[in-house]
Amino acid sequence: MIGRGNKQDRARPVPPEPVAPVVPEPPAIEPATPEPPMVEAGAMGGGRKGFSWSLRRGARKAEKPAEPARDAKTDAAPNPEVAPERAKAERPARPRKARRLAASLDLGAGKDSPVVQAMRAGVSALAYAAVLSLVVNLLQLVVPVYMLQIYDRVISSHSVDTLVMLTIMAIAALVFMALIDYVRARVWFVMGGQLARRLDRVAIQAAVAGWVSAQTPEARQAPRDLNELRLFITGGGLNTLFDLLCAPLFLVVLFLLHPMYGAVAVAATVLLVGMALAMEFIGRRPMGQTNEATLRAFNEVGSAIRNGEAIEAMGMLSSVARRWRQHYGHAIELHEMGHSRAKAIGAIAKALRLAVQIAMLATGVMLVMERMVSPGSMIAASIIMGRMLLPFEQLVEGSRQWASMAGVLGRLRKLIEAMSGQRQQTPLAVSKPRLSIERCVFVPPGQEKAVLKGVSFSVEPGEVLGVVGPSAAGKSTLARLLVGVWKPSSGGIYLDGHDVYTWERESFGRAVGYVPQQPMLLNGTVRDNIARLSECDPREVIEAARLAEVHEMIGRLPFGYDTVIGEGGYTLSGGQQQRIALARALFGRPQLLVLDEPNSNLDTAGERALLQAISAVRAAGTTVVLIAHRPSVIAIADKLLVLKDGMVEQFGERTDVIKTITPGGPAAPPPVIDQGKPGSPRLVRS
Repeated sequence: MIGRGNKQDRARPVPPEPVAPVVPEPPAIEPATPEPPMVEAGAMGGGRKGFSWSLRRGARKAEKPAEPARDAKTDAAPNPEVAPERAKAERPARPRKARRLAASLDLGAGKDSPVVQAMRAGVSALAYAAVLSLVVNLLQLVVPVYMLQIYDRVISSHSVDTLVMLTIMAIAALVFMALIDYVRARVWFVMGGQLARRLDRVAIQAAVAGWVSAQTPEARQAPRDLNELRLFITGGGLNTLFDLLCAPLFLVVLFLLHPMYGAVAVAATVLLVGMALAMEFIGRRPMGQTNEATLRAFNEVGSAIRNGEAIEAMGMLSSVARRWRQHYGHAIELHEMGHSRAKAIGAIAKALRLAVQIAMLATGVMLVMERMVSPGSMIAASIIMGRMLLPFEQLVEGSRQWASMAGVLGRLRKLIEAMSGQRQQTPLAVSKPRLSIERCVFVPPGQEKAVLKGVSFSVEPGEVLGVVGPSAAGKSTLARLLVGVWKPSSGGIYLDGHDVYTWERESFGRAVGYVPQQPMLLNGTVRDNIARLSECDPREVIEAARLAEVHEMIGRLPFGYDTVIGEGGYTLSGGQQQRIALARALFGRPQLLVLDEPNSNLDTAGERALLQAISAVRAAGTTVVLIAHRPSVIAIADKLLVLKDGMVEQFGERTDVIKTITPGGPAAPPPVIDQGKPGSPRLVRS
């Protein structure tokens, strides 16, 4: 047999040979993980010195993450057999790439919002806490059983040994209950911390996005709401809920002792549930109004404190205090009304629970006199019913806390879900910073009149666009739209062919520099502000400072780059803040630079440094949008855009637009950059 099959055996090894090279292929899929695009997004700056190595490295990796996006749009085009199965499959059963793509785009914000996902992630811990709560409630029967045995066995038999054994067993059970209760408290502590860590990033993102888009009070309240939710969970606020679920256990024990005990307990439960419902319908609305009024009052006084300099200088303190008293007084009235109702119902519930315990004792006495139960059962039934009714009383007394937590969770969920799903999660790189605005219309939230009306223009890489126009023409609104802070009501704004609003924010931030009209610096050191609070090489911070010509100015500060600024720190002048904000915008050599009146607080030296920085980044291929009023700054622009009443009045080459604005007048000469020392350009007036 071996000899006859020898030729066939020699021929069979031939097919497996091409299979061997297939084995190493799976590692090639690894670059599709989220980390490589982040590295590639940070390597933007195509063609600039010092960034070519990261560009070559990122160009190879940028192609693979885009493949799932094409599959998601065409769905069944690559493989017609997969589409019906994918359409019928449930969400958890989708292929790995589809799930990863859905997560990156944050699809299904209504069903799988971050709040729902965070709560769903804590289901296992919630189930564990439920099991522990069941054990704790079972061990709550130790004292009633001990009393039952003492009255029925020990007293009648005068057995000291029985008393000692029962006491040892009861104490051991209570020690075990304390241990389980501690473990349950730790579960709540860990669960609250995990929930806060899962939502802290999205809460901050939603708060910032909600504030810059609509300036809603809920946006500023989001971090505090998240902390209150964490404290509620870690404080064991959910114990009452699980104790309520264990109430039927005690009711069954009472019925086993005697049906009359159970009947009294059922009547008491009905009464306390009625109290809880009354608290819900009577007290919930005033409590919600109290929270809203208190939030408005604190926002009012917070805004006043931020403008304390003007208030103190112009004697507005009495007027501010009067408005504060009006808002806070209204909140106090609502609180007193809701609190008085809650306390009244709580007092009735507490008195009712004590009255029911008296009724239980009276029922037990009647049954003992009729010799239907033992005296021990009377004491045990009273203790068990008191334990069963305790969570109902806690629910009535803690209704204000539960209503507050419901409002907190509602505000968080509304804010996060409103802001989720509007941005992409896949980092992108900029290869050609061409800026294009197509029929952009913007209507501010809560208003009906459009600020921008059909604005369209384009700026090529390496060009400087100057934006001019009268006040309230929409210049600052256009700047916020260009950097993706606000979303256009219609039309679109595109950088390198991608929508700037839906762009993933970290990679977009690395490609964009922005100096707002009011360049507020963050609390921290000068280095932290220039580095945008990132951990980076100090040489990159110094490079941005030298490009903005603030290196020497920073050196004259008390601690140089380590000088703490902001609240409680070193006070900078308006011009110093604006120049450090310019260095922050130039950090990382952005490919789009948007400057909204960057010279409003600058002197001649600061303005000269600004023009030199613009010339340097323009030479590197950066697209610059400059909003200003001074002709000396606008003279550096290649193109001019004139806005009036939210519409484009003029757009074109700077010299041509200036001729139409000032007929017959000479065009302002462009500034000339004299490269004296290397790395130290000087501006020369022509």
